[in-house]
Amino acid sequence: MAKINVNGQVREFTAEPDTPLLWVLREQLELTGTKYGCGVAQCGACTVHIDGVPTRSCQRPANSVSPREKVITIEGLSKNGSHPVQKAWVNMDVPQCGYCQSGMIMAAAALLKNRPNPTDADIDAAMTNICRCGTYGRVRAAIKAAAASGRKQAKLDIQHIDGSVA
Repeated sequence: MAKINVNGQVREFTAEPDTPLLWVLREQLELTGTKYGCGVAQCGACTVHIDGVPTRSCQRPANSVSPREKVITIEGLSKNGSHPVQKAWVNMDVPQCGYCQSGMIMAAAALLKNRPNPTDADIDAAMTNICRCGTYGRVRAAIKAAAASGRKQAKLDIQHIDGSVA
């Protein structure tokens, strides 16, 4: 029996040494928001965060993930869809078929955590996920909207802390 820290909970699972993390998440832990796309770490539908780093879970063996590492899936990004990227995705009407979207959202959330004000080049470099419906323009717009929302929230947080008006 192995252990994994996923979405803030230590969970147990049993898997062969080469079983991808994706299948443990979906089949044993019933976290089905992470999708199987290509199986070769190219499409990004299976993207999760491991210690804040976007990771293609279809190629990462589950047994290689230490219980000290924190795995976050789309289900753990927010409790109720309140993450700025999730809100922007809805407001910008990004999904068409929706299959790739959990992986896209996870990649976008990691980008904004590291680059709160990304350039188009930053977005292009970080968003290597494939969308068969071609919603890339809306993805870019949603990332920019989430970044703007984050900047606005940060300004409000600073005002709350020090009482100043920016």
